[in-house]
Amino acid sequence: MTVRPRLSATSVTIAAPEPRRLAEFYARLLGVEVRVVEPPGEDEPETGGWAQLRAGALTLNFEYEREWRTPSWPARPGEQTATQHLDVWVEDGDLAGAVAWAEACGATEAGSQPQEGVRVMLDPAGHPFCLFAS
Repeated sequence: MTVRPRLSATSVTIAAPEPRRLAEFYARLLGVEVRVVEPPGEDEPETGGWAQLRAGALTLNFEYEREWRTPSWPARPGEQTATQHLDVWVEDGDLAGAVAWAEACGATEAGSQPQEGVRVMLDPAGHPFCLFAS
């Protein structure tokens, strides 16, 4: 019988065409600092590289993706889909204020909104993320 080892999920890695820029966006949005920044690799463009930030118990890593395609939201046949997204809790419940802040940081509000109490936003690379107050 195989014994289950002790495993812990520690972080989420997000692929992007400009990972260091995207890390700066999320750091500003969440009110934290980028902890680690690495320059582009030998075969990467100037916009490449890697960065990391810590937001509460969650570590977000941002890495360069050479074959980047912006995901569509909502999903559409034949287009790149978002296979995951971040959920960001609006602690004080001011969803309108959180949307305004996210837009000031560089996000855009998605045209399709699934429900009350949630706003789907798109980060500068086009990844959807949700602001929720419920």
